[in-house]
Amino acid sequence: QVQLVESGGGLVQAGGSLRLSCTASGSVKSIGAMGWYRQPPGKQREWVAIARSDGTIVYAGSVKGRFIMSRDNVNNTAYLQMNSLTEGDTARYLCNMAIVHTIGLTPGSYWGQGTQVTVSA
Repeated sequence: QVQLVESGGGLVQAGGSLRLSCTASGSVKSIGAMGWYRQPPGKQREWVAIARSDGTIVYAGSVKGRFIMSRDNVNNTAYLQMNSLTEGDTARYLCNMAIVHTIGLTPGSYWGQGTQVTVSA
């Protein structure tokens, strides 16, 4: 009923920037929290940034001051501007959204498939 699609990943040199996008489509009435997570190779998934429905945005310490998250509630899209990238930022980046449906379904938490970000030295 709902699809989340991320885009914007790729290969970038250390010190460079990338902008990720995640758009929800389908039976979306409204969206609560939106979040970006990442999973480095061989490691567990970790949260990166979360934008609450009241506009509050929180960042993990490892990205604070370098990454900027924003949300577009009209277009059901979350963005992650990533600056000053380091090799330690190499990971698959996934978005998560808490979605209320337009039809009679229980609100749920949805994940995208992710987009790969690789930072080279």
